[in-house]
Amino acid sequence: MKGIVLAGGTGSRLRPITHTGPKQLVPVANKPVLQYGIEDLRDAGITEIGVVLGEKGRDEIQAFLGDGSEFGVDVTYIVQGEPLGLAHAAGCAREFVGDDDFVMYLGDNILKQGIGELVARYESNDAAAGIALQHVDNPGQFGIADVDESGAVRQLVEKPDDPPSNLALIGIYVFSPKIFDAIADLEPSWRGELEITDAIQALLDDGESIDSHVVEGWWKDTGKPEDILDANRLVLEGQPGATAGTIADGANVIGHVDLHETATIREGATVRGPVSIAADTVIRSNTYVGPYTSIGPNCIVDSTHVENSVVVGESRLTANGRIVDSLIGRGAMVESADDLLPEGRRLVVGENSQLKL
Repeated sequence: MKGIVLAGGTGSRLRPITHTGPKQLVPVANKPVLQYGIEDLRDAGITEIGVVLGEKGRDEIQAFLGDGSEFGVDVTYIVQGEPLGLAHAAGCAREFVGDDDFVMYLGDNILKQGIGELVARYESNDAAAGIALQHVDNPGQFGIADVDESGAVRQLVEKPDDPPSNLALIGIYVFSPKIFDAIADLEPSWRGELEITDAIQALLDDGESIDSHVVEGWWKDTGKPEDILDANRLVLEGQPGATAGTIADGANVIGHVDLHETATIREGATVRGPVSIAADTVIRSNTYVGPYTSIGPNCIVDSTHVENSVVVGESRLTANGRIVDSLIGRGAMVESADDLLPEGRRLVVGENSQLKL
């Protein structure tokens, strides 16, 4: 079995963070979102992986993944070009897949439990496809599956007004090569795209069986800033701290803190986990780093209170106040203005920005 990771989206909902880089490389707990999908495939025994690239972020993604050997996989790059829908992206991988079954994984997804159970269930039956589902509170905003008691799919409906269930497709699929013939016969939807739900429905209409697997635990589509913060919190909650860097006498470190071996927490600083602090970052005195915060590499945090936030890296935070629920892009400077009292701030700050608060 092979893997396909879709990494061609533009990340419009994550602007301004994605003005200068692909959304799939935005970090969650100091690891790019894309890496979680690669590792899920690897852990399920899938090491031949095709990464489908769009027009934006190609060079950055290839520079990060390389040939895949660093992650224990073998990566082949497939250029989709203009994004014309998930089914179009899958169709671009036809030559790479050949006659093999494959997992298609949207590159901005993060799962708690991985995909091992989905793959094992598919391999144990003779279905033409398997889809990952999760119960959601707002099914009218998703593609929804109607399934029977055994998990066999009866129908797929995109964002229905009257949902037949609350089981949403979450963007992870297992396909036989039969999907490519279904894709070849598709017409664009009202959005002008080739929809993967239409291709799966075409298999059903042709009498093929489609299996499903309900994902337990959490799942996040990291398409918006609040999703990045939620995913960061969920991942940090599940990771034990691995303190390895320098903690000065007089620093106060509480709970699980993942501190890179080249990072430093200075005297007078307080860090309350779960927190992740990346390479060459310095937490100076009179600073509080609160729970559910990830601070990327080469940052300085000084005389600032920051919590439930993601700082991408190469940034300087000296705001002398509270920064909460914020996503701060690479190379940002967040400083205090002399005429303002420190208060809580909620920020989405693009790369190379400069703020006075």
